[in-house]
Amino acid sequence: MNNLKRVKINDTFWGRYEKLITDSVIPYQENALLDRIPDAEKSHAVENFRQAAQVLKSGSCNGEFYGMVFQDSDVAKWLEAASYSLLLKPDPALEKRMDELIDLIGQAQREDGYLNTYFTVKEPGREWTNLMEAHELYCAGHMIEAAVAYYECTGKRSLLDIMCKMADHIYNHFIIEKAPGYPGHPEIELALVRLYEVTHDERYFELAKHFIDVRGVDPEYFDKECKTKPFKVWGMDPFDKEYAQNNMPLRDLTQATGHAVRAVYLYSGMADVAAKTRDSALLSACQALWKNITNRQMYITGGIGATNQGEAFTTDYNLPNDTVYAETCASIGLIFFASRMLHLEKKGEYADVMEQALYNTVLAGMQLDGQRFFYVNPLEVIPGISGEIKTHKHDLPERPKWFGCACCPPNVARLLGSLAEYAWEETSDTIYSHLFIGGSYACPDKGISVHTETGYPYSDKVHYTFEAESSRKLTFAIRIPSWSKDSVDSIEVSSATSAKEISYKDGYLYISGYFDSNDSITLTLDMQVSYVYANLQVASDSGLVAVKRGPLVYCVEGVDNDNDVLSLRINTDKAPVIKDYQADDLYGICRIQVPGYRLSFEEDCLYSTSRPTATECTICAIPYYAWGNRGLNQMRVWLPEMH
Repeated sequence: MNNLKRVKINDTFWGRYEKLITDSVIPYQENALLDRIPDAEKSHAVENFRQAAQVLKSGSCNGEFYGMVFQDSDVAKWLEAASYSLLLKPDPALEKRMDELIDLIGQAQREDGYLNTYFTVKEPGREWTNLMEAHELYCAGHMIEAAVAYYECTGKRSLLDIMCKMADHIYNHFIIEKAPGYPGHPEIELALVRLYEVTHDERYFELAKHFIDVRGVDPEYFDKECKTKPFKVWGMDPFDKEYAQNNMPLRDLTQATGHAVRAVYLYSGMADVAAKTRDSALLSACQALWKNITNRQMYITGGIGATNQGEAFTTDYNLPNDTVYAETCASIGLIFFASRMLHLEKKGEYADVMEQALYNTVLAGMQLDGQRFFYVNPLEVIPGISGEIKTHKHDLPERPKWFGCACCPPNVARLLGSLAEYAWEETSDTIYSHLFIGGSYACPDKGISVHTETGYPYSDKVHYTFEAESSRKLTFAIRIPSWSKDSVDSIEVSSATSAKEISYKDGYLYISGYFDSNDSITLTLDMQVSYVYANLQVASDSGLVAVKRGPLVYCVEGVDNDNDVLSLRINTDKAPVIKDYQADDLYGICRIQVPGYRLSFEEDCLYSTSRPTATECTICAIPYYAWGNRGLNQMRVWLPEMH
């Protein structure tokens, strides 16, 4: 959180997104939660709190609960995102409306601290009887995160006090009263660590560690719960233990399984606990899970979760492009996991994946104007098939205004609103630059500020200058992306007073010595276009090639390619051409002209013994994050290769 107050973003790319979040996304999502968006799916999330408050005040309400069992979490994530927005751009009117909403949330809380509108309005008396499905701990976790963010951004304790009371209730239930069980949907583990860090109440960390320690020790818990407390929400299968991530104690895990969002939230909580306890077994499990995800089950876009059946991981190398799930929330959770692993051990691979997911799947999850959103992020879209036939119903070709299950839109808002948390890190003697974002980073404890100038992700230059109260001895560490290893030799260090020692380790370039005002460092990255091939065991990408430049994965859309991408083939014997950056093109992009062929059949038939005719052509590719902003059309990331 300290980074949010110390970082000022000032560049063309992320500056636009920061303004978009404060000026457009936050008010749009507020209206969505209040059901004020015409022709959008109903939310009713704020109204659920109003109904719950009425129940507690008078014993009944004039309405009913509406939405998912976890509808409260949409409000929580929006409150967190809006808190960051207040820090980026003070807005007294927004803050007043947030205070009123927080007051309503307080009215919906029982005297014993319990807070959940689904159970207060719809299922009173059944609290804590269906941990597998009912998402009570998940909703509490998101509201705890919102409470911490609002307190840190405004200094106000209103929501923090509400959620400390709820956390005390949970502590009493699971620790004091020794109730068995663990969350069906992990999230509260990482939230409790955040609550502990701001309150310094050891009970909250104890509770987070408890949920990590007991999960999977009794793999039969959900089955027992279903038999002794027969209350169902959806009728999940309690015997599918890999899906529920309770098949074994967490320290024994080596493969990511089950619901992808739940998985990376859980692994983030594991990493948080490992960071405080220095638990080597828990750290080893996190490392193994990280390797399995990133080396076996992650899309080139940083998407995870290959199937819509349970929004889940499947098995190694199963990465279909047209039926992919790759939920936006899953990539956000992957960023959380990557960030925490980066805190545990400074290895560039964590920041590389963090960047990969951020610039591709996460940004693609929101329309460029911030008014529409993807839940699922396909790598191939064919109108008439995608979003229409049963097997592809989930892979929408255009972003909706909102969702009945709206976990992703406010998740994007809270991540982008807190981006500074992921860009920089500071230890006792080192400043780490994890992401390349223009602006400034103040380090008051070290008496130094760092100013960054860059046109990233389209420019190859990252220029750092330093402003120091006096000469300061420290180490400045810059991540060298794995796609630009040659840039280690491109570093230029300028200092009028003292030389610096330069070394390289695990993806970071370390520049050590005395830093003075006007010292500068310039990094030149290798931003040439790369043709990327998948592991030969990825059947869906056999014979196919993708185009990548820097952190950006590119795709081809029909609107740029005669409305037909299926007949295109890439000629990898020839080099692509990078077009100049155009500020008025999809809010500013560089297109890539890829040499290739267009195939055609002379006869109109389903199959033919005649080889298609190949005509040379230039294929136009745009960044994946910008697709789907120009109406309904075809899209592909992976194209066949042809020589």
